[in-house]
Amino acid sequence: MDINPAHKTCSFCGKQGTADTLFAGGLGAMMCSDCVSGFHKKFSTEEGRRSISLRSKARMPWDEMSDAELLGNLPKIAATAAQVGSFLADWVQLARDRGLSWAEIGQALGVSRQAAWERFAKARPPEANTLV
Repeated sequence: MDINPAHKTCSFCGKQGTADTLFAGGLGAMMCSDCVSGFHKKFSTEEGRRSISLRSKARMPWDEMSDAELLGNLPKIAATAAQVGSFLADWVQLARDRGLSWAEIGQALGVSRQAAWERFAKARPPEANTLV
């Protein structure tokens, strides 16, 4: 599993990590220390919580964006999706390393064992890709 922060991206602001970046995270989502601090301040007051709550907004943040801003966010969202996908593949690898079957993994993901194998087996060395 790759834990190098230089290979990670903040899922909240899109900042690319460096060797010195501090990230908090889990299950594939990562948050840089700047975002942790900023959101901590927001969550610390009722006014701050209201300011970030999507439920309290008449319009969504993307409604206010220009086309260029909207397009500028697409690569950041794609990087986050790739990061989560990589994390999922790492966890499937952990499950296989523990001897869990493709049927068990498929059931956990809500797919058939064949679908799980087809999606994740290519990430493993060829000799380890038996459909058990």
